[in-house]
Amino acid sequence: MPLSEHEQRMLDQIERALYAEDPKFANSVRHTNPAVHYKRRIVKAGFGFVIGVVLLLTGLLLGEIALQVGVSVLGFVLMLASFLYGASAWRKAAGGGGEAAMVAEETESKQKRKGGGGGRPGMMNRFEERWRRRQEGEE
Repeated sequence: MPLSEHEQRMLDQIERALYAEDPKFANSVRHTNPAVHYKRRIVKAGFGFVIGVVLLLTGLLLGEIALQVGVSVLGFVLMLASFLYGASAWRKAAGGGGEAAMVAEETESKQKRKGGGGGRPGMMNRFEERWRRRQEGEE
């Protein structure tokens, strides 16, 4: 996806500032492209998955039962590991904002457990408010 003119200008400014501060580091960063790295991982995972399928099916054709089970299980495990490896690379290549969302959910659930509830009054506060209204004759 091509960058807009504004995004390209901002990227150029950041690159110049980085180069002015540490030229050696800027040069090494400029020559690395994470998208290519993740695409390679996805391709490797695809090959691993195909090899796993071949092993799984080959295991079914073998004559001895112990050999059939061993090769088939090996193929299945290779397929599963390749899928997880490829899915991880796919998520990271797409931006991988999953960690930030998970951390936010964990923080929110911890606050609720501690009684912080994020603006919602706790149980004791609700009981006290109800008791106060009864004493004042509002209920």
